[in-house]
Formats: sequence, C-alpha cells, structure tokens
Amino acid sequence: MTTTQSADTAVQTPTPSLAPAAPRIQNAVIKYGFIFVTVALFAYFALSEPSFRESATLLDTLRYVSVAAILGLGVTLTLAIGGMDMSVGAVAGLGVSVAAQTMVIYNQVGTVAVLAVLAAGALVGLLNALLIVVLKIPDMLATLGTLFVIQGSKLVLVDGQSVTPGMTRSDGTTAPGRFTEGFLRIDRGTVLGVPVSVLIFAALTIAAWVFLARTRWGRVLYAIGANPEAARLAGIRVGAYRALAYVLSGVLASVGGLILASRIGQGDVSAGSSQLLEAVAVALVGTSVLGRGRPNVWGTALGAVLIGIITTGLTIKGLPYYTQDVVEGAVLILALVFSFTLSKRRTA
Repeated sequence: MTTTQSADTAVQTPTPSLAPAAPRIQNAVIKYGFIFVTVALFAYFALSEPSFRESATLLDTLRYVSVAAILGLGVTLTLAIGGMDMSVGAVAGLGVSVAAQTMVIYNQVGTVAVLAVLAAGALVGLLNALLIVVLKIPDMLATLGTLFVIQGSKLVLVDGQSVTPGMTRSDGTTAPGRFTEGFLRIDRGTVLGVPVSVLIFAALTIAAWVFLARTRWGRVLYAIGANPEAARLAGIRVGAYRALAYVLSGVLASVGGLILASRIGQGDVSAGSSQLLEAVAVALVGTSVLGRGRPNVWGTALGAVLIGIITTGLTIKGLPYYTQDVVEGAVLILALVFSFTLSKRRTA
C-alpha cells in the first residue's frame, strides 16, 4: 500500500524574503547619507571646476569655515546637555571689538589682546550659566537675551563706529596702537603651507572629541542631555556641568572672534552677526552624521566642511551669493529630517 503525503503536510522550502533589504537600505542611508552627499558634492565641483581641486582653494575653504566650525563646537557642547547657545555669534563679534580696543585704543601687545578676548568669552559663558542654572531661564531665551545685550554694549563702547588703526577717538585724539603682526598671523599666517586658523580648528576639534567621547565629563554631559532628572538622582551636579558647557562654549566662541579679528584687521562692529546661523547649522547637521542622532564633534566638523564645499563650489560657478543661503537651508532641513527619523526609529 502506497502512502502519499498530503499537500497540507508537505514540507515546503521557504522562499527567501526580500523584505529585510528595505530596513538595511534605510539604515545605510541614515548612517552614511551625509558622508555620501559630502563626497558627491566634492567630486561634482572638483570634476566640473578645475580650480576647485587646487590645494589653495581647498585650504581657503577650510580657512573660511574655521570660524563657524569652532563656534559650532561650542554649540555642540550645549546641545549635548539638551541646551542651545544662541549667543556664540555675538561673543565672536565681542572678541573682535575687545581685540581691536586692546591693541588699537589701549596700545597693548597681541598676547594681552588674546587673553582679554578669552576672558571676555568666559565671562559671557558665566553670565549665561547664571541666567540658565541659577535663575532657571530657558537656555534659548537666556542666550538670546545675552546676544542682544552684547550687540548693544559693543556699539555703546565705541560710539557705534568700527575701531581702526589711526582713527580719531571721541576726545579728538588719534588712536595710538595697531594690530600687531603676531596677532594677524592667527588667521593670515601659515605653518608648512597650512593656514594657522585651520590648524586651530583641527586642534580644537580633536580636543573637543576627546573631551566629549573619552572623558567622564563628556559622558556626564551626554547623560544630562538624555535625562537630567536621572542624572541628578545618580548624584551628578547637573547645574555645575551645565555651567561648564556654557563657559566652554563662550571660550570657543571667543577663539572664533580672535580668528575673525585677525582676518579683517579692524574692530568691525558688525563682525560675528552672520556666524550664528552657520554655527547652529553645522552643529545640527552634525547630529545626522553616521546615524548618531545626537550632537557629536566629528559630525559638526563634517557639517562645516560640507557648508564650505557648497559655498566655495557655488561661488566658483558664479552663482549669486543669495543662492548659497537657499542651498545651506535645504541641507539643514535635510539633516533635521535624517536626525528626527533616526530619533523616531530609536524610540519606536
């Protein structure tokens, strides 16, 4: 007697499913999307514009974005604790004014100007910490208030005019000082052909990465940003670490001010005004790099490079300057889409 196996009990060979491929592709896009965009844009401009791939152009691009990148590092530190420093552009502008007054009005050497600018940045950071940690004002509102106070104060101090060598002061006398050669080398000097400002940017990026990713202080900042109440219950002095983040942000912004002052060679009262948006943009773009979904130093650095590539490439192609804002805004929106998509996937 022959037995036959019924269809409902037959062993069927499973057909490989193509469904898992979609999540893998989506994860790859989220993780490597911005790196791919950066490389693709670089390749496009390099192939279509021979002048773009010249070493001088590439170094000028890094030099151009160094200020926004350094300010972006400060913003990254405050984003790590769940805050936001909106005063970085104003602090950079304050650094330009302080440097100019120290050397031009008070006839001091460049070293004194550097120390004065760094001290001014630290003091603004302490003011932000006082408003946010002690007086409990929301981070964004507090730093916006500081922004306006700084912008108004530096105009009052110089009667609304830029500080330039040989200028006539309000009392009718001529300013005795000038920008020293050593100070001007901060942005205009080179080491082995590399601009000093680019070297400063690279050194501060590495230092910020070590601080955030390789030290207890950095891990604590991330813990506070993730859940401040849990951090407090774990015995962490949340207020002290939040204050530290804003002081460091102020110091980094003042370093950007030093580079700006060296670049323009005068105390331009409007200096730093355009740096805030770029600094915030590169820091927010950085949150989407490598699918981190959180502020990170290398992401901020890559975001600055991406902005620099876009700006330099469009300039070489002769596009009007105002189109650059449109493209940079589109890149920022795309970065936020990546970041929020990643956040939703993690919380789902």
